[in-house]
Amino acid sequence: MRTIGIMKKNTDKKIALVAGALDLPFFTRDALKRAGWDVFVVGLKNFVNPELNPDLTVRLGGSGRAIREFKRRGIKKITMVGALGHPNFSDIRPDWWTFWTLLKILKNQRGYDSMAVALNSVLEKQGFEIVAAQDLAPELAFETAGVQTKTKPTGADKKNIERAIEVSHTIGAADIGASVVVDKQVIAVEAAEGTARMLNRVVEMRTNHKRKSGVFAKMTKPGQDLRIDIPAIGVDTVNAVADANLRGIVVNTKTCFVVNKPAVIKHADKRGIFIVALDE
Repeated sequence: MRTIGIMKKNTDKKIALVAGALDLPFFTRDALKRAGWDVFVVGLKNFVNPELNPDLTVRLGGSGRAIREFKRRGIKKITMVGALGHPNFSDIRPDWWTFWTLLKILKNQRGYDSMAVALNSVLEKQGFEIVAAQDLAPELAFETAGVQTKTKPTGADKKNIERAIEVSHTIGAADIGASVVVDKQVIAVEAAEGTARMLNRVVEMRTNHKRKSGVFAKMTKPGQDLRIDIPAIGVDTVNAVADANLRGIVVNTKTCFVVNKPAVIKHADKRGIFIVALDE
């Protein structure tokens, strides 16, 4: 009886990590392992960093192979992290499983969030559970609310933070974006270009802005499915915010990945900007 119990526990701790680009998959894999998970890494070809050394590499359009492998290994839980850029045509050429899945997803398409919900629904109907990595490994996000850095927001900063939260919720509810820059007025709103390019625009716009003011907020969208579409910040975010002469960063606790948290906090302290994590 003890042997059966151990086998079931091991099965329950199996998880597939579907990895895109950049460093987040490394930190997610390691955090999940520290939390006791048996991690099977699937890298997306031409996106995943080869140094991650994935157990299996598949094309973006070749998901059927990964699904068969999950079933063969008894893996029921899947988590997805990492950026996706612009794929080559050969990457997205779908196998049969992906073809029929895309049809079901596109049928329900009303925006990025609705596509994520549709993908989750398809996988769940096939017996898989899509899970948020930050729920299994809380160390991947700020776990408690408050100022995370030596630099603290001023009264003027707090007004900008309140305005940024308000605008973030408005654009998030419309499924437009998750990020906004506010300096008394709205300076920039994230759209299809993504957070990094939006911040680059702000850096260019504020080249001659000598005094630090304003905030960058990356907030969770209302109703956002955080199992597949997770906001994230990293050292690059800190640099861009500092280069734009902004005062600080605002994110949610528990629902925003912090890629290499110790390095992010250390770098923010070095560059004299604050990071505030909020429960709302």
